Amino acid sequence: MNSTVTTDTKEAVWGGGNKPLNASYGKLMMWFFLVSDAITFSGFIASYGFSRFKFIETWPIADEVFTHVPFFHGNYPMYYVAFMTFVLIMSSVTMVLAVDAGHKMQKNKVIWYMFATILGGAVFVGSQAWEWDTFIKGSHGAIETKGGRILQFVKADTGERASLADFAQTIPSERHEHENKNGLWFFSEGTLPSFTVNEVTRGFKANPNILIRTETITEDGEKTLLNREESLDKLKNAKYVVEGANLIHNEYGSRLFADFFFFITGFHGFHVFSGVLINIIIFFNVILGTYERRGHYEMVEKVGLYWHFVDLVWVFVFTFFYLV
Repeated sequence: MNSTVTTDTKEAVWGGGNKPLNASYGKLMMWFFLVSDAITFSGFIASYGFSRFKFIETWPIADEVFTHVPFFHGNYPMYYVAFMTFVLIMSSVTMVLAVDAGHKMQKNKVIWYMFATILGGAVFVGSQAWEWDTFIKGSHGAIETKGGRILQFVKADTGERASLADFAQTIPSERHEHENKNGLWFFSEGTLPSFTVNEVTRGFKANPNILIRTETITEDGEKTLLNREESLDKLKNAKYVVEGANLIHNEYGSRLFADFFFFITGFHGFHVFSGVLINIIIFFNVILGTYERRGHYEMVEKVGLYWHFVDLVWVFVFTFFYLV
């Protein structure tokens, strides 16, 4: 017996009336965007993993880089990054509660949960901006050799990092900064480091308690510490004084580490910042009763999908960039 398909059935299937996976057109397009964005982030993280594996012996140790906490002085490895991660994950929880309240048409709860989500996102973006500023300024300073290697300084008695200011000796006639008032043709110049190579070298020779450690990691997972003679010999190849990190120099080690840090965390931070702005727009629409009049809060659910995505991406960035 032959089965036939009526015209009405065809229209029901192909006329745009059905919803794949019971998802609206807007929600389906959001999923398409998130999948494409996930592929982009996957490529970035894979590139980071490849570069780290290739230069694993000289890659900076995250616990020695991200040790700062606002308003506190000391060594707190990964504490503030963990706090940032906790805040972002909790903002994802409040977004889930906002979506659930929207399904129940509870306007006031949606307002409060959206506000908490916006606050968490703003704290994360502000924290990331502070982390960038701290990373760029640096903490101790180092020397870059003619071969592009980074030499860090430590205190022999305690094993703690030594800042250049702890031992470098100022030489008054060592540098001259061009000024508009003098007789030379004036031109702007880049920011000079706090000390010159000669000032660091003189201070190092005068302080026997200071040793040099290279960026090469030993089998114990520690940077290679040189004795006094080896340190003096290594210092002969000094070329630059490096303070902080940028796309050219990095006091913490490999320049690629700084490149990936700025690019990946910056790209993710842009997503979070965009999400905060979108959440603010949705937040005011909720207050104005826009979605009450529509009879549904699907827009809150769609922006919630995006917010969960940026949270999930940060979990991978946090794991591979900071923990592994």
